[in-house]
Amino acid sequence: MTKPLKVLIIDDSAFNRRTLTKLFESIEGVDVVGIACDGNEGLKQVMKLAPDLITLDIEMPVMDGFTFLRILMKTNPLPVIVISSRDDDINIFKAMEFGAVDFIPKPTHKPSMELFNIKDELTRKIRMIPYIKMDKIKRGLSKKTSDTDSLMKNDVVSDRGIATLDRTDFDVVAIGASTGGPPALSAILPHLPKGFPASVVIAQHMPPGFTRPFAERLNKICNMNVREAGDNEEVNKNDIIIAPGGYHLCFKKGRRGIVTSLLEKKKEDKYVPSVDAMFTTCASLWGERAFGIILTGMGNDGTQGIAKIKEEGGYTMAESDETSVVFGMPESAIATGKIDEIVPLYDIGPKIVKHCLRVY
Repeated sequence: MTKPLKVLIIDDSAFNRRTLTKLFESIEGVDVVGIACDGNEGLKQVMKLAPDLITLDIEMPVMDGFTFLRILMKTNPLPVIVISSRDDDINIFKAMEFGAVDFIPKPTHKPSMELFNIKDELTRKIRMIPYIKMDKIKRGLSKKTSDTDSLMKNDVVSDRGIATLDRTDFDVVAIGASTGGPPALSAILPHLPKGFPASVVIAQHMPPGFTRPFAERLNKICNMNVREAGDNEEVNKNDIIIAPGGYHLCFKKGRRGIVTSLLEKKKEDKYVPSVDAMFTTCASLWGERAFGIILTGMGNDGTQGIAKIKEEGGYTMAESDETSVVFGMPESAIATGKIDEIVPLYDIGPKIVKHCLRVY
């Protein structure tokens, strides 16, 4: 018999704590072992109860969610899902950079029974907890600090020569990710220099309303321009565009080149934005000049699409098990035999530069 998943709820609202407790108790295989009203009490409960999963509000008195995460990840790394108001969208990405594995937005910023509306999404995220590798999150946090110190913006000089920014074998770099994707993208994209000669297109599983602030946050740390994709926009080199939550990012031929085509989600769609949908159109339009990369995530989204990129003559890469927070998506893609390179996260950014910029 499988042991129940032990959950600790940390939220400063007594109403939310009671509601979340009832919500968890309605999900089979889950046991709420404790509650806490702030981060300080939460740390004490972690030591006492040894939970398998923590749900965390960000804005709390005494000790906020950020301080809690910093201490937890240094002393006792455990899976944390942020359940917070949509007003905290920027803070949610900051929390993920501190080690939270995922997030769920509250339906309203006020205490409300509408909180029960997140049950299906919460259940899906709970099911992935056994597959999350916290040692890799902790290792990634420590490595990120050293990488940030060593990154030099606009530096395109290598030991072997100078990279030319006007010649490349690829016109598009397509990246797909799910669980663990936001911090992974934050580690990869700053490596790409200003004037990068290809377009970068990204499908990250994320709900509506969060991809725009995510793009804005990335834009602050990247040399290239980062934005949320709109419909019927030209796809230009030196741009990074992110599929908007609730839509599939596809492409079509326009009058002056390739443009975006946003497709609304259907009821039967399992993954939105779909990595497969984006990769497939990249393969058909860019062919051998497409570079597909699949990162950490649960499930198999992207497997069919990245195989099509390879079949059309493009180049393919998958994040290795060494660094994937959840190895499901990369593992599924690798199993097709269509992946050219399997690369740890810390090498993906430099590898993209190496493959896309010609050095002489």
